[in-house]
Amino acid sequence: MKKTILAVALGASALLGAFIVEAAERPMGFFVTSVGMGNGADLGGLAGADAHCKKLATAVGAGDRDWRAYLSTEAADTRGVFARSRIGSGPWYNAYGTLIAANLTDLHLYNKSITLETALDESGRRIKGRGDKPNEHDILTGAPEDGTGYFPDEQDHTCNNWTSSGAGSAQVGHHDRHGGGNTSWNSAHGSRGCSQEDLEKSGGAGKFYCFAAD
Repeated sequence: MKKTILAVALGASALLGAFIVEAAERPMGFFVTSVGMGNGADLGGLAGADAHCKKLATAVGAGDRDWRAYLSTEAADTRGVFARSRIGSGPWYNAYGTLIAANLTDLHLYNKSITLETALDESGRRIKGRGDKPNEHDILTGAPEDGTGYFPDEQDHTCNNWTSSGAGSAQVGHHDRHGGGNTSWNSAHGSRGCSQEDLEKSGGAGKFYCFAAD
């Protein structure tokens, strides 16, 4: 009996060790912010958005990584900052160790892994999507589907580079892959405006994606 108990204990210990190793090999490198910054699409620019990612990650014990907001910016007569250029090269896993994308090409060209079930917040909780009340599936990005900052028009797609909570518009993606005939995770449509109220009217809450760039 003692040998049996010892064998079971050793087996459980080995299993726990395997889980620990797997968790270490798949650290969280992607999440949707559980809350926005409360001022619509005025995030304090890229620096403010990055700091928000860091703050939320730190609160769940993952603050030792180089967290970046997946946001593009625009600039007149030149290129802005590309969201895809800010987030490192992958791979990225969610809070439960589920692979979101192996690299940038996987993320932008072949991605089928960002869904309602996998686009979780920093604590591993599901973000409300279409059909939930309230719907919060509009995720701020300012980017076209390739993750750059190039749009064929001259309209504002970044709420004045994430400093406006009034005039302008923000390009958003649908983390749940539903709504409006466009299932893009990062570039579904423009918001009605930049205020918190306007973001909520079109199905958002001022949330955005965070990736670990290291």
